[in-house]
Amino acid sequence: MTKDELMNLVNRSLFATIGYTDEAGRQNVRRVFCTWHKGLGRHLVSTNTSSAHVQSLQKNGNACLYFSDDSEFEGLCLYGSFVAHFEKEYRELLWNEGDEKYYPNGVEDEDYCILEFIAEGGRFYRYDGKGDLSASEIETYDNGRKFENGYNAANANV
Repeated sequence: MTKDELMNLVNRSLFATIGYTDEAGRQNVRRVFCTWHKGLGRHLVSTNTSSAHVQSLQKNGNACLYFSDDSEFEGLCLYGSFVAHFEKEYRELLWNEGDEKYYPNGVEDEDYCILEFIAEGGRFYRYDGKGDLSASEIETYDNGRKFENGYNAANANV
């Protein structure tokens, strides 16, 4: 798959699966809504600060992020780390009308945070083959990009 095809997969996925290790050393996965991307290397997820995965990722950010399209038999597993953001600029970027039902105090709600995944490499597959992505390939592809809502980008092409 080309990097543009991989980006298209990421944009149309809507959801991603986080794989991480909790404080007890157990492997865990969480399915999250993930539409904000800065190329292939950086992805944003809004979530509850109090959730178990955030607590674990703040102690050990090493994780993977998996995007897939089961109908097309395509997948991309990125490995890297998560960083939790509490800055208003991140919170406002991902805030949507209706989010107050989850975060009643709005964008400043203490239980609202943004996780940023930073990819260090990855592996992809599709019906016609598989391959690896290096950190330098991701960095080159992402050079000059800004965070954008991939859901909007994917739907603009429909």
